[in-house]
Amino acid sequence: MQYKMMVSAIALIAAAQASAQETRIVTNPADAGDGSLRAALADLAATGGTVVIATEGDIIAGAGFVYEGTAPLTIIGAGQTIRMGVNETVLAMRNGADLTMSDLSLVGPGGFDITARGDVDGPAGKGLFVDVRDDQTGVVALDLTNVSVRDVAGHGIHISDCTLADECGGGGGGAGEGSSASISVRLSDVIVDRVGYGRFDADGLRVDERGAGDIHFTANGSIFSRVGADGVELDEGQDGSVVLRVSSSVFNNNGGYCDPVMLSAFPPAEPEGEFAEGVMAANAIPGAITGSPDDRCFEREVDLYDDGSVEAYEFAIDVDDGFDIDEAGAGDIRGTISGSVIARNLDEGLDFDEEGPGGIHLMALSTIARGNTDDGFKSSEEDAGDVMGLMINAVARDNGGVGIVFEEEDAGDVRVEMRGGATSGNDDGDTSLEIVQEDDGAGALILIEAGLEEDIEVEGVTVTR
Repeated sequence: MQYKMMVSAIALIAAAQASAQETRIVTNPADAGDGSLRAALADLAATGGTVVIATEGDIIAGAGFVYEGTAPLTIIGAGQTIRMGVNETVLAMRNGADLTMSDLSLVGPGGFDITARGDVDGPAGKGLFVDVRDDQTGVVALDLTNVSVRDVAGHGIHISDCTLADECGGGGGGAGEGSSASISVRLSDVIVDRVGYGRFDADGLRVDERGAGDIHFTANGSIFSRVGADGVELDEGQDGSVVLRVSSSVFNNNGGYCDPVMLSAFPPAEPEGEFAEGVMAANAIPGAITGSPDDRCFEREVDLYDDGSVEAYEFAIDVDDGFDIDEAGAGDIRGTISGSVIARNLDEGLDFDEEGPGGIHLMALSTIARGNTDDGFKSSEEDAGDVMGLMINAVARDNGGVGIVFEEEDAGDVRVEMRGGATSGNDDGDTSLEIVQEDDGAGALILIEAGLEEDIEVEGVTVTR
């Protein structure tokens, strides 16, 4: 009785608030039919509006839900779960409509890993997918409050402004084209857990932005954990900036789809080598790995001398980060991360890379990077642009790589200030901070009451204590 009274009240309030737009009340937890979620989404496709889920039970779906409209959609739940019994995307926004969603869980069938993939017989299902139209302008907005996404094979949440769709790829470089729209993602008390284990490079939250728009990312009180690839990956592949504001959030235990233990038998007996010029022919070193559960998990890098002989080669297993941003083209990475935890990710904890005109401006407040396999905090600028870091009471402990890295590889200044905070146990006890200016530009590291147990490594940088 109490539950029914609660959902009835929610329905009445939502209907009153949405008096100027269409509203549908979901009263039937069935997969289809009158009063169902599927019927509500179809009814609102032409007008947009609000869906209030007032069912007492969860919604069990035999196929994914689709919203075909271009007008904004709001979905209000009361703690129910939309549960998929098959490997399909739980909710797809096919035409780039704005979405506001609250108090719902989107759950896939689960049971995925590299030996039980979800992309063998078709696409790996996602939790929530927003496909931006090629002609879209303005801002595409996704606003989630008290929403959880679990147990899907592919990306937990995916916003794609890229003509190559799932083949857009991660990292910089600008592959694919996109609209002129910007993308805004606002998450409050969102949980993304146990997703991305059914295909290679499937993230907890993935934003692919091509064209001239920006990415604006805000997360508060949100958790990205046990994701097959990156907990969060924001890819801004052409002109435009990435602007972030993250607070009280967790990026934990991500990056393990390419399980190093499971895949350890597949690299060659000699996974790396270095040779003098003219000694090793390119066809004499180990070739690309085949026959594994997913051969895309292996990176093979070969450097050649001018005469075509091998200078060096190396194999590595492609694991992923807690929080990854790649910005290519004109634009910056800028923003703050505060009161957050970035822990036990299989590659870097935080990994921000910028290439092309633009720089990196990062402030980290009372945030800890702990137990990540590689660097704790890493910000790298490949081309001309300034790198500015303000670390206030930030902590880096027990990371396999360096605790905190800021580097500028071309023309541009590097200025990093660390106030308070501490490092310990990073890089096998060797390096706490690595601050580098490799080319033209000034470099400065300012330390104010920072407790650093390991050495500092600098290049082209003056240190002030």
